[in-house]
Amino acid sequence: MKKEVISHCPICANELTITRLHCDKCQIEINGAFSLSKLSLLTKEQLNFVEVFLKNSGSIKAIEKDLNISYPTVKKLLNEVLNTMGYDVSDDINSKDSLKRQEILDKLAAKEISYEEATNLLKNLR
Repeated sequence: MKKEVISHCPICANELTITRLHCDKCQIEINGAFSLSKLSLLTKEQLNFVEVFLKNSGSIKAIEKDLNISYPTVKKLLNEVLNTMGYDVSDDINSKDSLKRQEILDKLAAKEISYEEATNLLKNLR
């Protein structure tokens, strides 16, 4: 039974390097230092998110519905995946305000805050 490849050391959490490849058919073994792909650095949860993201062609609305999560959560998960893969995710002020605005609207829609509270919070942005 084949086991799933892990990408980080279970002892120190350092990134692992593959040092041996084996062919089951001809029994050849190749030794060396082989790197894992960027996707192999993702956790199972992050890989699940990537699969849902691809299945929905990147449509955030469809991902929200599929995973039953809010827009800010989708953006947060996407940024986490990109960070894990080594990409720099710009966190400019406008995107932060946009996320805050969406969080306020989500709370209003879930009736966690009143209309007046939402109005005041939105006015205080920027």
